[in-house]
Amino acid sequence: MAKDIFSIEPVLEDDRVILRRMLETDAESLLPFSLHEPEIWKFGLVTAAGEENLRQYLASANKNWQDKKEYPFIIYDKKLKRYGGSTRFYDIQQPWQTTQLGYTWYGGEFQRSGLNRHCKLLLLTFAFETWGMERVEFRADANNARSIAAMKAIGCMEEGILRNHMPTATGGRRDSIVLSILRTEWENGVKNKLQSIIKD
Repeated sequence: MAKDIFSIEPVLEDDRVILRRMLETDAESLLPFSLHEPEIWKFGLVTAAGEENLRQYLASANKNWQDKKEYPFIIYDKKLKRYGGSTRFYDIQQPWQTTQLGYTWYGGEFQRSGLNRHCKLLLLTFAFETWGMERVEFRADANNARSIAAMKAIGCMEEGILRNHMPTATGGRRDSIVLSILRTEWENGVKNKLQSIIKD
């Protein structure tokens, strides 16, 4: 049986990044991305573009945390000394020891900086080694080549495509690619691979 993440209240940290639970009061820290970087939300299922959308985004994340459906994190870059984005565990199935990891976004200055790999190492280490998950799943818009490449680079295995799967924030529907990492894969090479990438 997996531990209850909602009672653990994790704060994850290494020499590059701190991840803590995202609060509604974080609106001010994230507002510049909401107002000035609309491209962040291009492939998202929900948008936080614009102040009203951002506040709704944070309120929804907090409500889902209260309902024990999601665990959202805000990402603080210790190198740049600024908040740089957000990510979360969602579709949390603690009795089955599975979760999804997603809703991940970074401001443009933080993309391709190595920050994401530090975050993923912390999150996956927590999921498999502290929380007790057996499977962590990832999904993305099948057209989001950059996101898919990043997931495969850390060791995610592609499982397939969910066709015409979800409505998008901008209208229409998307095909969703499904990838995952299993505990056995984490223990037998994925963790070491991710650690070595970070050191390079």
